[in-house]
Amino acid sequence: MSDILVSEQSASGPGRSGRPSGRLLEVDDLRVEFRTRDGVAKVINGVTYHVDAGETLAVLGESGSGKSVTAQTIMGILDTPPGFVTGGQVRFHGKDMLRMSAEERRRIRGEGIAMIFQDALSALNPVFTVGFQIAEQFRVRRGMGRAEAKKRAIDMLDQVKIPNAKGRFNNYPHQFSGGMRQRAMIAMSLALDPEVLIADEPTTALDVTVQAQIMDLLAELQRERQMGMILITHDLGVVADVADRIAVMYAGRIVEEADVYDLYAKPAHPYTMGLIDSIPRLDEKGQQLRTIKGLPPNLMNIPPGCPFNPRCPMAQPVCREKIPPLLQVGTGRASACHFAEELVNRV
Repeated sequence: MSDILVSEQSASGPGRSGRPSGRLLEVDDLRVEFRTRDGVAKVINGVTYHVDAGETLAVLGESGSGKSVTAQTIMGILDTPPGFVTGGQVRFHGKDMLRMSAEERRRIRGEGIAMIFQDALSALNPVFTVGFQIAEQFRVRRGMGRAEAKKRAIDMLDQVKIPNAKGRFNNYPHQFSGGMRQRAMIAMSLALDPEVLIADEPTTALDVTVQAQIMDLLAELQRERQMGMILITHDLGVVADVADRIAVMYAGRIVEEADVYDLYAKPAHPYTMGLIDSIPRLDEKGQQLRTIKGLPPNLMNIPPGCPFNPRCPMAQPVCREKIPPLLQVGTGRASACHFAEELVNRV
């Protein structure tokens, strides 16, 4: 992969936790389409990003931008049909997962890469207790007996700060609150000590206080385990304190990637500027929120040129004719905009 942001790092040396350090997961020019009766939707159009040990990459974008589909493709749980991978690679420790057998990918899921899903109530099986579902992983994947697996499951519930973990072991998902269900989902995802954790909208439908608790918990567990984490969200406020880098997606493409501080201070793409401007500000009380005009594109009929051009306040004729490539526009950052250099160098 030609990585324009960070020079290639070795993944062979052990980190402080005894794990391999450096590059863990690489997504390279990934392409996915959905084939339906109404036509073909180009859902992922050349996504490239990576995550290193101990690093948090936040993937931002509106609903329908391709964030979750990319994660499902990485995990090997994309529904086929209608979804089909038409190009690219997903490399874990340098090995392309898209060319692995189903059994090889199954071994990586959970132990190598794990995922927290958006809706914990849907992800957890309603007819089994939460403790049973966590303990099952230790029995099946680690060969533990029931007593030892139960002890480890209770330890996991305790690690994610569920009160009275031993007493809650035999509770069913519907007996947990939304925040507690999300903690249980995190415990299940981390049970096999994965190297990479994909958190897909982990704070959806939770109140602000619980959101902060969940994000603090994920950050704490990541530091302890030196995991790489991909945090998928549409809320820039959620990632400000936890992300190291941010990749912004639009219409199935990465349109900007940068260090979190650089991206907030001086975004290099009009779409990123629109997302940041739409965040409520305490110093602008009583004023209307800024919005990005228009709607996300129909992925069955993506407009020519830059996909964002029908909504972009900076659009020029070149934007309607030529797709801007994702190019380096400074140290450790890239943008897919014909006017990225002007945006980065503006006073």
